[in-house]
Amino acid sequence: MSTAEVEASSLSALARAEAACTRCPLYRDATQVVPGEGPDQARLMVVGEQPGDREDLAGRPFVGPAGRLFDAALAEAGIPRDAIFLTNAVKHFKFEQRGKRRLHKRPNAGEIRHCRWWLGQERKLVAPAVILAMGATAVQSLLGRAVSISSLRGRVGKLEDGTPMIATVHPSYLLRIRDSADREREHAAFVADLMRGWELAG
Repeated sequence: MSTAEVEASSLSALARAEAACTRCPLYRDATQVVPGEGPDQARLMVVGEQPGDREDLAGRPFVGPAGRLFDAALAEAGIPRDAIFLTNAVKHFKFEQRGKRRLHKRPNAGEIRHCRWWLGQERKLVAPAVILAMGATAVQSLLGRAVSISSLRGRVGKLEDGTPMIATVHPSYLLRIRDSADREREHAAFVADLMRGWELAG
């Protein structure tokens, strides 16, 4: 077992181990790892897909444009950000260089599988009452297989260990909606999903 596979006894120790991870090639080009953040006894764990450009530079999850939208949705739902554990299924930024810009690329199945170890460690340490999965990559990591958001959304599923899981869209999806009426409707549905997870977590 490598150093990066030793089970951590705390979230701070886990973050240090994640920083040394070489389980997949994504660490080579990323600026740094982006560990999860939040209370170690959070009742609600929110899992996103992967860090973006801003998160990669800051070393924190959800601090870019999607993060600002997420924060606004949390506020609408009445959920304090510092009361939830917020993380990503994949801990390094995967991108394609276009001139000076780094464009997001979706992690592949192997990268999701390799990084699943870290999400599992976070789940053991935090032991959330409910997990909210935002986006297809998060769902794939949690379930171990690709499943569409539309087939899961609107109901409470169960993970292998019995933890309730709610699936919803990733906030970056909302940013891509051009029609204002569609965007408003989808935003309201996203806020409702956050509220459902928060209320279920108690």
